[in-house]
Amino acid sequence: MKVAVQTIITPVVMVLLYLLVFSSVLFEHVEVYKGVSYTAFLIPGLIMMTVLQNPFANNSSSIFQSKLNGNIVFMLLAPLSNLEIYIAYTAAGIVRGILVGIGAWGISCCFTVIPIYNIWVVSGFIVLGSGILGSFGMISAICAEKWDHIAAFQNFIVMPLSFLSGSFYSIKILPEFWQKVSMFNPFFYMIDGFRYGFLGHSDNPVLISLFIVAGFFIIVSSLNLWLLHTGYKLRT
Repeated sequence: MKVAVQTIITPVVMVLLYLLVFSSVLFEHVEVYKGVSYTAFLIPGLIMMTVLQNPFANNSSSIFQSKLNGNIVFMLLAPLSNLEIYIAYTAAGIVRGILVGIGAWGISCCFTVIPIYNIWVVSGFIVLGSGILGSFGMISAICAEKWDHIAAFQNFIVMPLSFLSGSFYSIKILPEFWQKVSMFNPFFYMIDGFRYGFLGHSDNPVLISLFIVAGFFIIVSSLNLWLLHTGYKLRT
């Protein structure tokens, strides 16, 4: 919160800019779901895309900065289990994701107010999605040796997957081949399920998306705990 302009306000401003551009240009030309305006379709995708990017940035920068400064040793020497360390960092990423999501939703109300269709679905996907990207941020920071490596994870994995996940469009408008390719993108299930929580419409059955996202969370969490247990690039 001491750097809230960077951690909270800047992502919200980015959502505002996306809305100004896309909703103004495509509002009258695109209708993805019958009876749902393009602006209403766009807002949940933008919120979730922004939410997913920030837990990654939060945890990757925090851990890698500690590695560079050499003060991560104090955390490793403290009487904390690997699980406790993992939960603390993951919870921090989730909190930042939720705060950014609330801010993005607030600014989106200036364009159109979307009633929440299912608050439990919205909450489940934002928590799991933030947890996955926060955990992935930890993995990238543990494996990285310089800031360029963190930027590579951000620019070549997180950013492309989030942009190509259906944030701005429905995958049903894509050719069949690219629809199948999109089904291998875990970000698609996070954003599509989150959108269902607002609109009651989705490109994929919401329960299937939820199971896939939960499974992916278990995978990245297990990998994270293994890296912490082995001390990979942390204790050497």
